[in-house]
Amino acid sequence: MVEAFAFYSLAAFILGFAVLVITARNTVHSVLFLVANFLFVAALYVVLHAEFLAVIQVLVYAGGIVVLYLFVVMLVNLKRPPEAHADPRRRGRLGLAVAGLLLAQLVAVLGYSATQAVPAAAAAATAPAGGNVEAVGWLLYTDYLVPFEVASMLLLVAMIGAIILAKREL
Repeated sequence: MVEAFAFYSLAAFILGFAVLVITARNTVHSVLFLVANFLFVAALYVVLHAEFLAVIQVLVYAGGIVVLYLFVVMLVNLKRPPEAHADPRRRGRLGLAVAGLLLAQLVAVLGYSATQAVPAAAAAATAPAGGNVEAVGWLLYTDYLVPFEVASMLLLVAMIGAIILAKREL
């Protein structure tokens, strides 16, 4: 009963702060609401007995990622008017074609993994009997390998984009 109340109250706070992140007019306030959101997600992990994920949530997201967001918000001139011309080097159709190919590849991987599903009893028998960290690692590199790799590719693309934007200003 107490865990259910804690779960639903934390979920309400998380949803509230997520709405505030989107609706805040000041970007610094939006980032601060994002910090609060990440901290409440970490508290939710503690309620769900996933202490390792809670610590990683605080260290990586509330600590590292949000600091990067604040640096970007404070260094980028947000009062600058939009550019009057379009970049002639932009290849919209090529980007659409590459996005279509990536979507087709994702559908193929998900379709293949759905047809090659391992029964739950067999997966439970091969899982390690260790603690929380071992269970997270086991699931991350077996059942959730494709989402893990997609997230790593998105982070790589974001990093390359940040480097290109920073180099353009120099």
